[in-house]
Amino acid sequence: MDVESVLVTGANRGIGLEFVKQLLRLPKPPHYVFATYRDEKSIQALEEVKKAYKQTQVVLIKMDIGKTNEIENAKKVVEEIVGDKGLNLLINNAGILKMQVFQEISEENLLRHFSTNTIGPVMVLKEMLPLLQKSAARKTSGMKVSRAAVLNVSATLGSMGARNDLVQAKLMETMGYSISKAALNMAMRVIACTVKDQGILVVNISPGWVKTDMGTSQAVLEVSESISAMMETMQRLNETHHGSFLDRNGNVIPF
Repeated sequence: MDVESVLVTGANRGIGLEFVKQLLRLPKPPHYVFATYRDEKSIQALEEVKKAYKQTQVVLIKMDIGKTNEIENAKKVVEEIVGDKGLNLLINNAGILKMQVFQEISEENLLRHFSTNTIGPVMVLKEMLPLLQKSAARKTSGMKVSRAAVLNVSATLGSMGARNDLVQAKLMETMGYSISKAALNMAMRVIACTVKDQGILVVNISPGWVKTDMGTSQAVLEVSESISAMMETMQRLNETHHGSFLDRNGNVIPF
């Protein structure tokens, strides 16, 4: 996978941190990896990764995706470094999961999920769009990650078409999360339609049930396994995948 610059949100732990690690281990790693975090007390792992890999400039950026001023500041940091080359790849990963069944659901739970998991990624993409457009404009045809792309980390729980016992059981436990991921899928479908003639590939992807703080130790996938599969899939993405919802191996998930 040949990319010059990547922005990973929520990069201080779990899926985001593993994305950063595997990007840096590529045979030809990016020139720049921008890794965002929300809390300065949680960046020790990122700092260690930054020190370990010298071939790539790893830039740590404090950005809460719920705060407009921090998103705007992040864009300025990225723009100052990438210049007219723009941003190759945005990995919209930051999100939350707070379990609450319908009988106990609160307005606060619903709004917090929607704000973080739906509105946040949309506003990050909106702010970074001019940089993605600059990257896309450097090549004249086709859609692929090496030109300009947005990978949104979604979830199978955000699919209204998925049908199996595990999904049904988890849906009942994660109402706010599931609704917000379904909304994210639709939001990115709308954005995909909006930018379809600009050479910017927009794809939603489910990493699977991963052993992270969010996924818990009961999950079935190691984080390295999930990200390795997604990295392989990213290399194969093209215009036929624009606006789609995929699993980590590139198979279509029904919306």
